[in-house]
Amino acid sequence: MLGGTVELVALRDDAGVAKIRAAVGSLLFLAIAPGMVAGLVPWLITGWSVHEWFLPVRVLGVALIAAGLAFLLPAFVRFVFEGIGTPAPVAPTERLVVGGAYRYVRNPMYLAVAAVIVGQTLFLGQAILLLYAVGFGVAVTAFVLGYEEPTLVSRFGEEYDSYRSAVPRWLPRPSPWRRGLP
Repeated sequence: MLGGTVELVALRDDAGVAKIRAAVGSLLFLAIAPGMVAGLVPWLITGWSVHEWFLPVRVLGVALIAAGLAFLLPAFVRFVFEGIGTPAPVAPTERLVVGGAYRYVRNPMYLAVAAVIVGQTLFLGQAILLLYAVGFGVAVTAFVLGYEEPTLVSRFGEEYDSYRSAVPRWLPRPSPWRRGLP
């Protein structure tokens, strides 16, 4: 009996260590990938210089930035606790992440980063960032189609195929998907 208890505690400790590693890795990846794509690069392009656009457009920009962050940050947390891993390809999740915003759309992180960039376009009044957002969209689509989806199919097989057939890649579903339902 004692041996089983020790093994259970060891498994629990291993899971805790895995989540800590996943949290640290996810935090680093958040700073490196979205931090550079939606922070550093727009700053390098604009210097955060504000051009006075119509106030409602600027307010819409702030709303898009806030909405993007409101979806991005919980998605990163979900990778840690639901997937026990990171969004980084070098440290992938142990389990397929299909909860939260992932019940509506397969790529909420990319959509969130795009919302932040478009929001910066509107808030700063810097149309050049819209061109950057389009380039980001092209690059992300190529990555999703050429690497991410094939990798998820090979790692999670039928589970990912079922999820992929029910949840759209870019345009969110009107109602949340539930595992096992079409």
